[in-house]
Amino acid sequence: MIPQPPHEKEEAEDWLMSYADMITLLMAFFVMLISMSHFDPVKYEQVQGGLAKDIGKRDNSTQPMQSLKTEMAQAMRGLKVDDTQVSIGQDDRGLVLDLDAGTFFDPNSAALKDQFLPALAKIATTLTSEKYTAFQVEVQGHTDDDKPTSPAFPTNWELSAARATAVVRMLIKDGVQADRLGAVGYADTRPRVANRDVNGNPLAINMAINRRVSIHIYPR
Repeated sequence: MIPQPPHEKEEAEDWLMSYADMITLLMAFFVMLISMSHFDPVKYEQVQGGLAKDIGKRDNSTQPMQSLKTEMAQAMRGLKVDDTQVSIGQDDRGLVLDLDAGTFFDPNSAALKDQFLPALAKIATTLTSEKYTAFQVEVQGHTDDDKPTSPAFPTNWELSAARATAVVRMLIKDGVQADRLGAVGYADTRPRVANRDVNGNPLAINMAINRRVSIHIYPR
């Protein structure tokens, strides 16, 4: 009788199930993190530019948000508009242009002053450039907490919304597509600084800071 070769025991593959479960859980964990995270386009561009320069050895990586900020700043300087009249900053969505309401409007009025229309025209010209057509624009009106004295505006809600709408209408007139724009009035609900001191007395400088129209520019 010919002896049979010893039967080789098959390797157990139970570990594959545990490994697959672990991979599935990790994937679900990262999907959850991404869904809960808030995308910051400004920081993304900064990181992208840094990686392109340090790893890819390229200095010409496209950074439209930073480019837009630079062009807006140059445009305002060219018109001799200083940063107390139009300040340029950014938030976690994109670029923010804060227009001083005392500069662009008379008190208790939503009519834009003629001498500052060129500034809005320059903003519109920049926004209509082909490289910025993918950006959406939201115009926000803000006031201090004093009640308007004009019968045309019973509350600050009407005044802030009317000022935001006036800026939107001017941007449309200067060529910005209407479907890229939005207008909203926040009245005195989102002050940048306190309108009054601890005793309830008005702080004139702070109230002037809070009276503004903010143009938020962000990727669609």
